[in-house]
Amino acid sequence: MSTDSLSLDQLNVAGEDAFVALLDGVYEHSPWIARRAFAVRPAGGFASIAALKHAMARVVREAALDEQLGLIRAHPELAGKAMVAKSLTAESTNEQSKAGLTNCSPEEFARLQQLNADYNARFGWPFILAVRGPRGDGLTRQQIVDTFARRLNAHPDIERAECLRNIHRIAEIRLNDKFAVAPTLGNQVWDWAESLARFSDPGFAESGQLTVLYLTEAHRAAAAQLADWMRECGFDDVGIDAVGNVVGVYHGEHRDQQGDPADEPPRLLTGSHYDTVRNGGKYDGRLGIFVPMVCVRELKRQGRRLRHGLEVIGFSEEEGQRYKATFLGSSALVGRFDPAWLDQADADGVVLRDLMRDAGLPGTMEAIQALERDPARYLGFVEVHIEQGPVLNELDLPLGIVTSINGSLRYVGEVRGLASHAGTTPMDRRRDAAAAVAELILYVEERAGAVPEVVGTVGQLQVPNGSINVIPGRCRFSLDLRATTDAARDALDADVRARLAEICERRGVSFTLERTEAAAAAPSDAAWQSRWEAAVDTLGLPVHRMPSGAGHDAMKLHQAMPQAMLFQRGLNLGISHNPLEAISNEDAELCVRAFLALLDRL
Repeated sequence: MSTDSLSLDQLNVAGEDAFVALLDGVYEHSPWIARRAFAVRPAGGFASIAALKHAMARVVREAALDEQLGLIRAHPELAGKAMVAKSLTAESTNEQSKAGLTNCSPEEFARLQQLNADYNARFGWPFILAVRGPRGDGLTRQQIVDTFARRLNAHPDIERAECLRNIHRIAEIRLNDKFAVAPTLGNQVWDWAESLARFSDPGFAESGQLTVLYLTEAHRAAAAQLADWMRECGFDDVGIDAVGNVVGVYHGEHRDQQGDPADEPPRLLTGSHYDTVRNGGKYDGRLGIFVPMVCVRELKRQGRRLRHGLEVIGFSEEEGQRYKATFLGSSALVGRFDPAWLDQADADGVVLRDLMRDAGLPGTMEAIQALERDPARYLGFVEVHIEQGPVLNELDLPLGIVTSINGSLRYVGEVRGLASHAGTTPMDRRRDAAAAVAELILYVEERAGAVPEVVGTVGQLQVPNGSINVIPGRCRFSLDLRATTDAARDALDADVRARLAEICERRGVSFTLERTEAAAAAPSDAAWQSRWEAAVDTLGLPVHRMPSGAGHDAMKLHQAMPQAMLFQRGLNLGISHNPLEAISNEDAELCVRAFLALLDRL
């Protein structure tokens, strides 16, 4: 810390006016935010800079709408009149110059001016973007223009909230500058994610899209890179197993003292997957590999060993994108790898067993069964994951504690009615298959919305051979039902199926419904959930508990040992399975520090 930088102690003992003055410029022309943050300052002061950031964000979230809009309008346009007139604040000048906006070509400047005009006409406030970006070192001008154009089409309520979130990110970076702190651990996570994303499958890589399917060349290259990084971090043992999992072990102090391996205390198991969906994001799964890797690197640098060893696994497959099987990597560890999977063929006719052998793996059940872990040798399994949803974003929270991974049921179905002329068939004589499914969709929405932590989705609809002037005679649909407990899931399932039967009976149509997947809920182990809560509390952050609506490798490990998860918020409304999936280096820093705190308490 430089001699003229701000310290938390200095801020915590300051009176109200001094407190506000010390935070001048953090929120553009809005000292009322610091003043209200002072009013909620704990008796002992803010426990951390993260706690201060959250308090100020909460002030804004709880402010009146006019105050929020005033905060947004206090910011200058990007490459706008204030920049040309050189009347920006010092902070804004620094940010816009770091993004290269002070060096726009005439064409770029004209484009930004047009976007500013269009945006103001649509929303009535200036476009706000944290131009120093998720890494803190500046977005490119093209990234700024692309984001500008994309957000121009948003709903005003969504866009107002996104402006406020970007204002908080701007404030976060400015606070780091004031305190002379840098999220170096988070930067490492971010940099690894960027670097690993250079491996992508043909057909996607050429368009700058990230796709890594099981045992493609890109998949194997990603595995090799992860293994190399693990060695550089200081893992004692690193290898790639019979299903392509990348496994790194950092031994505990017992092994370091040349003890008998058989007497080694149980290890903590952690990790996530490195395969992706098609045209996916850089952090889904991979975040849960990088975070514990940074932890091991820090332990190695400090010359520290824990009483318990740490085993980090980059699971080779979780997404079910190439074969009709999911969790290939984690299933092997719990003895649930189905032998029939080896005989499956992908869309190109490549049989899984042959693919494994071509990749240098044994391709035998004997080798795969040997991967099963003895639960007695493990303390449990913990997983870090990007949230893949909007909840933490909306609460201005970087981290959340997972209480349970939802159980799910999936179906494909079809309603059959009678295709007839749209003009000549009276409304009371129709057997409209699509209208029956539409009624079902509304019921699913109503029924799931009536119960906390229950969700239902009809994500696919198709009218085969449909025509604009023909009443639909057939309608195909999908059905996805999820809940934090199997009992709640099954109750939803029974009600939805009963309503489908009633709808079809009343409308004079028939239906078929085929269950394609069933996954049991995976409640977090109480002791491990408490450890995550204590770790987040050490950062000075509120403990927010939430379910996971998405499936994770932890669901599989749950079948063999206690598990618990930590969520990190995603940017861009929490979008995931999408190129817009993003994190900030600051949130990643907090995630690493929470993991280190958890390890320290083992």
